[in-house]
Amino acid sequence: MASQKKAPSIEHFTNPTNSIGYLLRIAFRSFSRALEKRTLPVGVTSGQWRFLRVLWAQDGLTQIELSRRVGMREPTTVAAVNGLERSGYVVRRQSSKDRRKVHVHLTARAKRLKLKLMPFVAEVNALGLEGLSPKQVATFRKVLLKVTDNLSRDDGDSYHDSGLWSRRSDPES
Repeated sequence: MASQKKAPSIEHFTNPTNSIGYLLRIAFRSFSRALEKRTLPVGVTSGQWRFLRVLWAQDGLTQIELSRRVGMREPTTVAAVNGLERSGYVVRRQSSKDRRKVHVHLTARAKRLKLKLMPFVAEVNALGLEGLSPKQVATFRKVLLKVTDNLSRDDGDSYHDSGLWSRRSDPES
């Protein structure tokens, strides 16, 4: 007979460091600040970075699809795309097939930024993962992907449909 796992008590979670969600939020903020420290001198904020990263993977997404893939609400995406447009990183084009849809396309300037900014990602990841073995990093990635999978099924999130899951790589497996 399989033993059942007992969930931690509510009291356990009164200490924020016992909450995986809290720790992930703190880690995310730390990664974001470290990355922005490197991208701001090039003229890219952390908010812009999230959208550029998705558009580098697939240019010409609709605003709705871009919103889904970045994990932001549509009004936030509209504001972010407005800022990206003002900065000269994207242009909007109405769909030739469906006039209700607007596609977001990278400018040549934004495309050139990818080669300049991606080394910062490697640098910040190395900084954040310092002291962990390659095996620990691989396990950590697998655990994070599983947590994301579990939670996305609960809230109907669409990360699986974004195409990012099919491109994930794991050199350890």
